[in-house]
Amino acid sequence: MSTSMPENGRLMALDVGDRRVGVALSDEMQMLATPLTVLTRRSRKEDAQRLGNIAGERAVAGLVVGLPLHADGSESTQARATARYGHRIGNDLGLPVLLWNEHGSTQEAAARLEQAGRRGSSPGLDAEAAAVILQDYLDAQRAEAVRI
Repeated sequence: MSTSMPENGRLMALDVGDRRVGVALSDEMQMLATPLTVLTRRSRKEDAQRLGNIAGERAVAGLVVGLPLHADGSESTQARATARYGHRIGNDLGLPVLLWNEHGSTQEAAARLEQAGRRGSSPGLDAEAAAVILQDYLDAQRAEAVRI
């Protein structure tokens, strides 16, 4: 389900939906994820160009793509489409791609926005969900490093 990510450099996370893509970035130390923007999906070529601009401007070293698995961990049709999209974008940008289970990320993002006094259905919800996905990945990597 995954490819090895660079240990150094900024990572970009994507929360891929049918109409929008939430984008978040890590810091260069890969400690903290921050929501960045929400892109309205157009064609994959246009999406790759816009994401490539972000990746180039921010010196992104890898992509973490949220994978919408079922609660039991099984793959859905949407998960297969998302994986295909993520890998194609990664190939277009020349970046390694890691697929990460995004189960519960939208609910967590909505709760964070509500706690911050913003509506959970605000335009930033998809970017916040991308940040939740990325932070989950970053935290898991730190936990794994501690166990080793």
